[in-house]
Amino acid sequence: MFTAEDYRHMARALELAERGLYTTTPNPRVGCVIARGANMLGEGWHERAGGSHAEVNALAVAGAAARGATVYVSLEPCAHYGRTAPCAPALVSAGIGRLVAAMTDPNPEVAGKGFAALKAAGITVECGLLQDEARELNIGFVQRMTRGRPWVRMKLAASLDGKTALSNGKSQWITGTAARRDGHAWRARACAVLTGIGTVKDDDPELTVREVETPRQPLRVVIDSRLETPLGAKVLRNGALIATAIKDAGRIEALREKGAETIVLPNAAGKVELGALMQELGRRGINELHVEAGFRLNGSLLREGFVDELLIYLAPHVIGDAARGMFDLPPLEALSGRRELKIRDVRMVGTDIRVIARTL
Repeated sequence: MFTAEDYRHMARALELAERGLYTTTPNPRVGCVIARGANMLGEGWHERAGGSHAEVNALAVAGAAARGATVYVSLEPCAHYGRTAPCAPALVSAGIGRLVAAMTDPNPEVAGKGFAALKAAGITVECGLLQDEARELNIGFVQRMTRGRPWVRMKLAASLDGKTALSNGKSQWITGTAARRDGHAWRARACAVLTGIGTVKDDDPELTVREVETPRQPLRVVIDSRLETPLGAKVLRNGALIATAIKDAGRIEALREKGAETIVLPNAAGKVELGALMQELGRRGINELHVEAGFRLNGSLLREGFVDELLIYLAPHVIGDAARGMFDLPPLEALSGRRELKIRDVRMVGTDIRVIARTL
């Protein structure tokens, strides 16, 4: 049975973990608190990939006071060597008396091994405190570890009648400045931003984070089946990953000279194989993929089951039936064929409504 103090310290560990929201990729966001009763002895968080883990940072603050204390950590301590030494042996050496974790590490290289090492040293181990909150913080990492692909969050800005662009493709700007700033915050937490060649041609987006401060920019990914990306496109600035279906050596070399990497992933229809792309992004350590695309690519991703979450901003105006909708999907003959969603959050952002929904 967890106590009120346990909840308080774990909540603090999760607050600390969130400080790594934009910096820990491809690692998980982890926070740690070392306490004895109500007294906090040390705290830390994983600040960036390649740096010290949360437990090591907290131990450095607590020093000798950690002996016999309780350690609260938002994710199971690692027990394997990566770019840094494992945390479980460090906790054993510090002589802690008890460890409380929010959740088991889904990484197969850890998954229970950290807990086993602590238990073998006689340390009391308890898991499951604020587990749902911890999982939400690392939902992309969990997805990549368990399914081999990123958590896909699709952002849409639409009028109240569900239109995302005029019939000529123009879409800047449907929503207000507050919604655009909020959208950049979600873009900043992602490891990569995905769009299609249609959006590149229509809007020439940069796909960078500009409205909020961030220490790093997400990878920009363009699905371009026929290698039509203009060499002067803004998305190519500072590098991009182009997914295509054709092997055009000259065009690929021209894109390489612009700083872009090209991967060829064709399907039988001459389009980019989306499943292969998702697996490749997972292999590259992409935990969260932020999609900002047109209705055709949106429809393809939804139809093939690669959308986990929708981030929709609805502006208080109507555009009309001739404008483009959110998704290019085949018509239904019965409502039983509709795609069910679970609403997670609805709130006002400036003058617009923000809806967060997940696919079932």
